[in-house]
Amino acid sequence: MADHDHDHDHDRTVKPMVDEVTDFEVLEIALRELCIEKGIFTAEEHRRFTEFAEQIGPTPAARLVARSWLDPEFRALAIAEPMTASKEVGVDWLEPTGFGTPSDFTAFEILVDTPTVHHVIVCALCSCYPRPILGNSPEWYRTPNYRRRLVRYPRQVLSEFGLYLGEDIEIRVQDSNQKHRFMVMPMRPENTDGWTEDQLTEIVTRDCLIGVALPRAGVTTNVVVATRPAVHPVGE
Repeated sequence: MADHDHDHDHDRTVKPMVDEVTDFEVLEIALRELCIEKGIFTAEEHRRFTEFAEQIGPTPAARLVARSWLDPEFRALAIAEPMTASKEVGVDWLEPTGFGTPSDFTAFEILVDTPTVHHVIVCALCSCYPRPILGNSPEWYRTPNYRRRLVRYPRQVLSEFGLYLGEDIEIRVQDSNQKHRFMVMPMRPENTDGWTEDQLTEIVTRDCLIGVALPRAGVTTNVVVATRPAVHPVGE
């Protein structure tokens, strides 16, 4: 009877959700424990930074754009000294570690759209992204489908996000890398005269700041953008 109960309990044991740890997870654990052992940071500092990184979102960047639409002097500051302008909307790129997010940036640039030029950002090799001001990148930004196709078929890829641009508008694809981070400053949409900074901030979505959408009156971060299947899939 004892053997039977033992076998029965064994059969009911819940299996782990992941059968094995990935190579990347092993690397992360090893590097984290080594850094803690060497005194580069403590386990408490690692926990604090991880929690900090998870709560970052694109609202400060949206406010930076909205303020730039309203204040020509701030707009000039944002273009010339984006790190300083970031602090004006509450983003200090050195927080909370005192030395910034590891490998997160060396330089930060704001790409300004015009009536004839539209910018869109990508990291063709991996997933470089200005996390301190935009938060964590969306899942699609990190996929090979987006990374590889945007540099080849930018107009088509944008149309798959529901953004259709005329042939008279030049599309400039800016490739992020380990040394540079970018965000887009879209043009202020029509029918927003007299709006406050808070009202304008609400319509500058994360996708607008990446360049795969345009701000529009009545469209906020809560709107789900319709997409369509790719004509040129990643395998081509």
